[in-house]
Amino acid sequence: MSGRLEGKVAFITGVARGQGRTHAVRLAAEGADIIGLDIAGPIIDAIPYDAATEDELAETTRLVEEQGRRALLSVGDVRDLEGMKKIVDDGVAELGRLDVVSANAGICIPQVWSEITPETFGTTMDINITGVWNTVMATADHLIAAGGGSIVITSSYAGKKIQPFMVHYTTSKHAVVGMTRAFAAELGKHDIRVNSVHPGGVATPMGGGDMVADLERVGETNPPLNLMGSTFLQQTWAEPEEISNVVAFLASDESKFITAEHISIDGGSQYF
Repeated sequence: MSGRLEGKVAFITGVARGQGRTHAVRLAAEGADIIGLDIAGPIIDAIPYDAATEDELAETTRLVEEQGRRALLSVGDVRDLEGMKKIVDDGVAELGRLDVVSANAGICIPQVWSEITPETFGTTMDINITGVWNTVMATADHLIAAGGGSIVITSSYAGKKIQPFMVHYTTSKHAVVGMTRAFAAELGKHDIRVNSVHPGGVATPMGGGDMVADLERVGETNPPLNLMGSTFLQQTWAEPEEISNVVAFLASDESKFITAEHISIDGGSQYF
């Protein structure tokens, strides 16, 4: 039985590991060839988890090819619109089309409001907001040329409610909710659907390095806020594949009349 994305091509940012990798593998399993990019290196020192690597990017390539699909994955920065356009244009020239876009790349830095600096605020905005805008701008014309398609923007639980001790991250994830609706409105005439997904906690390398220690440190400054984000279920966080399940649904024709929506995968956290 063929997959739901047989003959399609998807572009994914932040593809080296975590959700980006599982999105690539899942969409490949559904029949899509993958174009992707990842910075695959350090960004700023304030980010507490380990940076993605070129070896991890190569492993994603291997995992996609293991599904019998092609993987054109490159080192690139979502802050660089012209660089991303070249990666996308070259990929489409080789694979013939573009149907699905996953704007997945993002960063997260736990900081008490008074610790946030122009560097950490600005870098978060540049990657989490401008990087998403760049992703759509680099790909939309190719989706139009294909006769339509699906754009899936990764927001967060922090885009539905807030993530305590992350004013910059919360701001960025709320911003892409508005961006989702705005692009959905204007691109709809081209049969392009634009939706956002909103994970709660996810077991990815973003939780590694000093991330847990930093979360505990900032949490001590205002303990009642630590109750926010609890789930209604016994399961307290998602595996990245659970987010990819929803991305695959939104990428497929099974969701062809869904646009401008904001789908949470958070165990009910936004309502706690």
